[in-house]
Amino acid sequence: MRSKNSLSRHVHSFFQDYLTRQRNLSPNTVLSYRDTLKLFLRFASIHLEKPVIDLSVDLLDVELVLLFLDHLEEHRKNSAATRNVRLAALHSFFRHVGGRDPLLLDQCRRILDIPLKRTTTPAVDYLEREELEALLHAIDLSKFDGRRDFTLLSLAYQTGARVQEILNLRVCDLQLTPPAWVRLLGKGSKERVIPLWNQTAELLRALLVERNLAAKGTSSVFTNLQGKPLTRWGFRYILQKHVRAAAAILPTLADKHVHPHILRHTTAVHMLQAGVDPNSIRDCLGHANSETTWRYARITMQMKRKAIEALAPQGETVQQPVPIWREDEALLSYLESLGRRNGYVANSQ
Repeated sequence: MRSKNSLSRHVHSFFQDYLTRQRNLSPNTVLSYRDTLKLFLRFASIHLEKPVIDLSVDLLDVELVLLFLDHLEEHRKNSAATRNVRLAALHSFFRHVGGRDPLLLDQCRRILDIPLKRTTTPAVDYLEREELEALLHAIDLSKFDGRRDFTLLSLAYQTGARVQEILNLRVCDLQLTPPAWVRLLGKGSKERVIPLWNQTAELLRALLVERNLAAKGTSSVFTNLQGKPLTRWGFRYILQKHVRAAAAILPTLADKHVHPHILRHTTAVHMLQAGVDPNSIRDCLGHANSETTWRYARITMQMKRKAIEALAPQGETVQQPVPIWREDEALLSYLESLGRRNGYVANSQ
């Protein structure tokens, strides 16, 4: 029996009620869900040879979703991680549809059973201190856009903020008189307040004065030369422009994949190198999951190990403590060794 509810009604309720009113997701997350649904409906329209307006929910079955996921990887060359993001959005949509229309519940459950694909954890890119200094020194401070860029990248590094958090900053989010701080709106609409160095606060004060902005206004802090809010593409262009200039001074930069998120990674690694507690780093960077912060801790531990090994006498093996994130493996190995010492092998099933 075919459901009476139209695809259009489900889409409207998903975006206008479920995502925004019930879950209160951030605008960027809603846009990501929108892009996924647009891609999926266009694919369905071509595959089923029907205009989007004539599609019904019962035509969007599990086989079609699987074909769409294959299309993302094979034809759009999306990574497994991107495929998982698209699938997670479709899971949310069909979970919503199944809750609204019991006649479609079985179809939606089959789609929800499609698993996410296993992915590899990418290596964390970051800048060494001399590379960061070369990047900042390559900026021409005699021009307004250079002073803006220097302030932008300095703030991004000092706070470890996500790019969109920096771009969304309004003047009223800044407290530039001592004690200076910045209020950031992160994922899940979670706010966090980060203290500012005196140098960073002075750079921001100078930028606001140069732009003639009121201290508590709602104008964007960082804009392009046309006065419009800076975009992610604008941030990427600014960063890569100065990286190219800095690479002429420090060639190691030319061999690195420098992307906007690298400044956030750099902040985390430098804080760990300075001995900052990982829990404090998690709070500063707004990590929802501690495992994200421990990725940086692993890098720092590897650096220490290499430094100690380089100082060891020739031919001597340096004994390293078991890293915290592998204590569970060490414990299991110890328990297994107890069985071997007592003359039996336990069944591990």
